Amino acid sequence: MKRAVTVVGAGPAGLTLANLIQQSGIDCVVLEKASRAHVETRPRAGVLEHRSVTMLESLGLADRLLMEADRHGTCEFRVSGRAFQVSYSDLYGGREHFVYPQQEVVKDLIGGFLDRGGDIRFSVSDVELRDLTCSQPSVAFTSEDGTRETIESDFVAGCDGFHGVSRPSIPEGVLTEFTHQHGIEWLTILAEAPPSTKATIYALHDDGFAGHMLRSATISRFYLQVPVGTKASDWSDEQVWEALHKRFALHDSSWTLTEGKIIEKRVLDMRSHVVEPMSYGRLYLLGDAAHIITPVGAKGMNLAMNDAATFGRALIDYYTTGSETGLKTYSEDCLRRVWRAQEFSQWMVNMIHTDVSSPFFGRLAQARLEHLAESATYRATFAENYVGP
Repeated sequence: MKRAVTVVGAGPAGLTLANLIQQSGIDCVVLEKASRAHVETRPRAGVLEHRSVTMLESLGLADRLLMEADRHGTCEFRVSGRAFQVSYSDLYGGREHFVYPQQEVVKDLIGGFLDRGGDIRFSVSDVELRDLTCSQPSVAFTSEDGTRETIESDFVAGCDGFHGVSRPSIPEGVLTEFTHQHGIEWLTILAEAPPSTKATIYALHDDGFAGHMLRSATISRFYLQVPVGTKASDWSDEQVWEALHKRFALHDSSWTLTEGKIIEKRVLDMRSHVVEPMSYGRLYLLGDAAHIITPVGAKGMNLAMNDAATFGRALIDYYTTGSETGLKTYSEDCLRRVWRAQEFSQWMVNMIHTDVSSPFFGRLAQARLEHLAESATYRATFAENYVGP
């Protein structure tokens, strides 16, 4: 079997790329190890920046998003029982965040691709990437019915995440890896509770960070900073709500936290990871296959979709004009945005977390928040980075 492009992974990066090049007449196939039902229903955070929404609009895939997504242009910070808000949309040209779960983005992308005759192979296994430095690399896999198949193509897009097969298919010594363990863990909580706020809340407390993220009219996402090594089972539902009430508490305020049934608890290890370059031969890495970022700042899905847009434009240029310029600069173009996002995420991590082993860093975090509350220039810089260019 021969295709122009083989896309490994049906997440936001792979599906955005597939739709983009399909609409430019470039033949491709998407391989995904999970079932369609799984990728369309697994709960994931979903905060889309203006740039990502504009791209989906250009592909004709944003109708449901624009109708159903909540739009947000303000966030709130709490420290020492006091709160202040940053209206980042007003500070950056009216650009907003669109809160729309990632699984819904994936559902829309799958539907759009298949409606136009696209080819997605779900539930594949034993995927192998071969001959990546040749003009015709191939991808071998076992289909859902057990048949062993091989697809030859001009290019392979590795969009299968940090634990996928794409990046490990690159020989040792080719990639430079940059990894940072932040020494911070979150207990992430999904609750059947209406939002208690109209703005995302970031709370700095002596006991640790707490976050209230908006998901839907009936579902809320919460985060609690917990000691490293904590297990989700260490926290009862009662302890979770008690900690959230304590860390969100405000002096002289009637604000209350709405509780509900907790439907998910898990521990998230805060880490960052980037590889350079993001390509090897005819293999190009996109999204989490090339970079992992903390959830602070909500950059992960947006970076993945930017990778797809950048690689997609390079492929379109190659197939329409024969130019390889975009392919040659792909890694450099993406990494510039990746490192800028990493820097901002790291800055926010340092601003909203308490280091119980070092009160010095806790005071630094408070100083940053006070600066953000008092300085219009500081808030403008925050807004530019937070809502995205």
